Amino acid sequence: MSDTAHAHPTPRDYWLIALILAVITGAEVSVTYIDALDSVVAPLLITMSAAKFAIVVGYFMHLKYEQRIYRNLFLMGIIAAPILFGTVLLTFGVLIGD
Repeated sequence: MSDTAHAHPTPRDYWLIALILAVITGAEVSVTYIDALDSVVAPLLITMSAAKFAIVVGYFMHLKYEQRIYRNLFLMGIIAAPILFGTVLLTFGVLIGD
């Protein structure tokens, strides 16, 4: 944990975060019911899930208040994981339909 003192989120901040997460969740559910968005449902859901993930990690796990090196290490893992996953899927022909 960081040696420097920081202000923790207040109860009001947590309620605001909960509201934002609820709105994003509602949007995720709504997107699946709109037929016009069928071609972009997956990217929309992935984007909205990533946003919720970032909010939860940043505030509830207090990553927002940690030293820059910890945030960067975490972000490197988050960026590297989908790249590795995609590479493995491509290797086995899942994404290209072999």
